[in-house]
Amino acid sequence: MTGAQDPPPFRLAYVPGVTPGKWVRIWNERLPDVPLTLLAVAADEVLDVLRRGDADAGFVRLPVDGTDLSAIPLYAETSVVVVPKDHVVAAVDEVTAEDLADDVVLHPLDDPLDWERPPGRPAVERPATTSDAIELVAAGIGLLVVPQSLARLHHRKDLTYRPVTDAVASRVALSWPEDRTTDLVEDFIGIVRGRTANSSRGRSQPAAAQPKAAAADKGAARRRPAAGKATGKSPRTGSGSSKGGKGTKGARGAKGGKPRRRS
Repeated sequence: MTGAQDPPPFRLAYVPGVTPGKWVRIWNERLPDVPLTLLAVAADEVLDVLRRGDADAGFVRLPVDGTDLSAIPLYAETSVVVVPKDHVVAAVDEVTAEDLADDVVLHPLDDPLDWERPPGRPAVERPATTSDAIELVAAGIGLLVVPQSLARLHHRKDLTYRPVTDAVASRVALSWPEDRTTDLVEDFIGIVRGRTANSSRGRSQPAAAQPKAAAADKGAARRRPAAGKATGKSPRTGSGSSKGGKGTKGARGAKGGKPRRRS
């Protein structure tokens, strides 16, 4: 029967541009009895989702404000400028922020980049979302600097992008409420940190039982006689020996069986 006895799912939030597939696959291999639910959440809402308890953990973009949320930085993304394909920037391999100084650069309200001072000239109004800003770039209103994953997510045939070498980078982290660091959260932390299924941090390992078993095996090995070795005292003569010990000549040596003279 299913229902009340089924374990609750592990709820994992993620912001646009993050692809959690590889971690989800490892989770399903290691904890097949615990379902994992993915929640796509806007970058400017994900921290509130975690604080409300609507997700157990989430992939977020740093910084994480406040001390109630823990965060493990995972990687940093290259920032790129999204431009129309006929823009002069499309003719080069990369640009700097200074190269954009004369262009209008859009700065949406959900901008994931933590700018101290955005490049270019500001637009009259800030778009509400990155998606809205992409539409404005396609209309020739301005340019947009975003993490590369977002440029790929919002790909259009009439747009392209180029790296901005000195732009701030977006850092992706795993975050969760500090006071709700459950066993399942610890399991997922182990997965994103690359721990193996046999890691000492794993909850499913049979702790002290293995060392004791190994010690018992060693003791048994010490008590067990070696193969082919008699356990008791052997008789001085075997059933095949005759008077005078002729049956032992082969063991004495190859040269006539004569005993070695003592000096």
